[in-house]
Amino acid sequence: MILDVHFLIRVGLALLAAGVVSFAVTPVVKILAQKMGVMDIPKDSRRMHKVPIPRMGGLAIFLAFFLSVLAFSKQIDRPLSAILLGAVVIVILGVFDDKYALSAKLKLLVQIGAACIVVFYGNCRISRLTNPFGNSLYDYWDLGVWSYPITIIWIVAITNAVNFIDGLDGLACGVSAISAINLLVIALLVSDGRVAIVMAALAGACLGFVPYNFNPAKIFMGDTGSTFLGFILATVSILGLFKAYTVISFAVPFLILGLPIFDICFAVIRRVAHHQSPMAADRGHIHHRLIDMGFSQKQTVAIAYVLTGILGLAAVLLTVSGAMRALILLGAILVVGAIGLELIISGKPLHRRNGRTVLDGESTEGLSEAEKETQSDAETPKEEAAREEEAAHAAH
Repeated sequence: MILDVHFLIRVGLALLAAGVVSFAVTPVVKILAQKMGVMDIPKDSRRMHKVPIPRMGGLAIFLAFFLSVLAFSKQIDRPLSAILLGAVVIVILGVFDDKYALSAKLKLLVQIGAACIVVFYGNCRISRLTNPFGNSLYDYWDLGVWSYPITIIWIVAITNAVNFIDGLDGLACGVSAISAINLLVIALLVSDGRVAIVMAALAGACLGFVPYNFNPAKIFMGDTGSTFLGFILATVSILGLFKAYTVISFAVPFLILGLPIFDICFAVIRRVAHHQSPMAADRGHIHHRLIDMGFSQKQTVAIAYVLTGILGLAAVLLTVSGAMRALILLGAILVVGAIGLELIISGKPLHRRNGRTVLDGESTEGLSEAEKETQSDAETPKEEAAREEEAAHAAH
């Protein structure tokens, strides 16, 4: 573990600076989005909000992250410069997508191009995969020429995975912040200073934006933010975790990014099974299913945070524990799997009364104290009216 006090202070300053810049710049980005007409209109059942909300908030996250990395990294080597260059491409794509709603094919091509910058210019690849059941003969698998397509697929998949879970106020940003903090802790444990600074900057940028993004959200980060966060998490996991020739290099990235990975895999399988394009939008994501089961937005986001935290804790424990690694990994999978089966597959709503789900605004007579507390999370008519008035004023 890195014990240099001066370096730890630099990591802390990188996190703090990114948080302050993100918090300060977000209102400016909100005004810019309103003037540009970059608004998220609730025009289908997938959207949980009822009034237009400014998008493109991810621009504030990007600026805070970029400035913090430049300020606190001692050296910007070629792999890191390639990641930053690819991130710029992703953010530009996100801004145009938030404004003009680009086609899925065009976005996929540009994302592949950004991934190629990292792979070919930065020479940042998943060159080896460790064997989790390793023995003296095959401790790892050398991917050879397959390292190029596998790395590109990983980057593009994680970029879109974080974008897929960006469906509720504070969900994708909070999950990304937790993942970044877990990666930061692991980077410190394995003495990877470069990754530590980058993850501190990313975590700080997310934490500075989250207060504006919690329900009820004042601004969305849009594709500008969600794809940027996914891209950075994907590329930095290659830069740090996949380089280690131990079992953690195989398991840790999948644990830390477990929630978005599960969601995108589930979405692709679901859409292909229904003869749809894997990129087609639908209302079958994990957060949609939890909402349909009766959970409020805040409860659903809290569940996602807890699951991400459990998986991240397992990843950290895998990094520092000895012979217990496999047992911890198995335990984490069993816990998350049990929760997933109970909450997602069963499809039972959180609270029912007289055979139906209790709706917002209904009388709470006859409900338990826990049920009344759940109902109190719902937005009141006055709060909803205030949001509508604010959005109408912003639109003008």
